[in-house]
Amino acid sequence: MKNILILLSICFLISGCNKDDSPNDNNPYLLDPLVGITLNLNLPQYNALKFTGNSIELAGEGLKGIVVYNINNEQYAAFELSDPNHIPSGCSKMEVDGIIATCPCTTDSNEYNIITGQHMLNQNLYPMQRYNAIRTGDVVQISN
Repeated sequence: MKNILILLSICFLISGCNKDDSPNDNNPYLLDPLVGITLNLNLPQYNALKFTGNSIELAGEGLKGIVVYNINNEQYAAFELSDPNHIPSGCSKMEVDGIIATCPCTTDSNEYNIITGQHMLNQNLYPMQRYNAIRTGDVVQISN
């Protein structure tokens, strides 16, 4: 009987685990589009990502595009460019300047850090939707 209780407890704990406990799981504004992108850093359009502190935008990916940032040549950050704090619309595609992504909608002044995805002023708002970014050799894989 003791073994059955232990086994049931373990099954219960395992079933409660999620592969990616992302803070975006409960965002009512954004869908979670299927993303699977391979960036070969030897190609000219992705060459900027070989250098720390550079970023590129991938138009036509995700909902409104994806920004990829090279943190330290081993770690990369990848985020959705649709403002996570309102429904995607004609103005909700954020514009990137340095490490700040800004929503051009006139109804808000949302600004986010593209390294962390956090809102610059209000930590209670939804962060940017994160994608997995893994570098292997000269290839960066972006996925969710």
